[in-house]
Amino acid sequence: VIVNASIVDPRMLEDVEEDIYRELDKGKTIRIQTTHPETGNSLELKMSIENRNIVKCTGERNFPDGEVFTSPDANTVHGEIFVDLPVSYSGVTIQGIYLKFENGVIRDYRARSGHDALSKIIETDEGSHRLGEVALGMNNGIEKVLKHPLFVEKVGGTLHIAIGASYPECFVSDPASEAGKAETESLFKKGILNRSAQHVDIVTDFRPGGAGKAVYIDDTRLVIKNNIWAIPS
Repeated sequence: VIVNASIVDPRMLEDVEEDIYRELDKGKTIRIQTTHPETGNSLELKMSIENRNIVKCTGERNFPDGEVFTSPDANTVHGEIFVDLPVSYSGVTIQGIYLKFENGVIRDYRARSGHDALSKIIETDEGSHRLGEVALGMNNGIEKVLKHPLFVEKVGGTLHIAIGASYPECFVSDPASEAGKAETESLFKKGILNRSAQHVDIVTDFRPGGAGKAVYIDDTRLVIKNNIWAIPS
């Protein structure tokens, strides 16, 4: 599994990620629709990505690679989501996660397994009650879901969000510069950019059988072709 995922040609990742990158780059809002498997309730999580920098991962950031990500305006995250794929945290498997956000803050959370570990993550600090990332997995070389976040978040046809810290590069072009530091500090004070000791990726499967039902960028509903996210033709 790891070998197959790692030998995917970066040029192929560059090609398949381009359309999603462009759609996110011009988009203002992401809506994520999932179904709670126990209650059957339809859930929706909504957030603003307007004026955010979008990042394509094509082999230079991780190995294996294959995702397109950004950090939303943390204040705008609102609604509910069910996250079905397992993730390992400090040796504990967390699975079946339900989160409820109100005006950017996690107000309710549960996990069918590993609830105490999830609670430890969320209760770390103020920023770990907020969202730092939203991303689409784009690597169709990963056929089997592994629990390690580095792998499961890359699976084509999945979406992951991160509890905790935002990526400063999604807000300013050069976070290390004096101007960039000043801008990120201003955005942090406004609650738009999030800081936390945590950045934990949790993943929902939008392939057949998964809890994920639909992802919209503004009014465009994304589709999955050959186990990779795509823009409808």
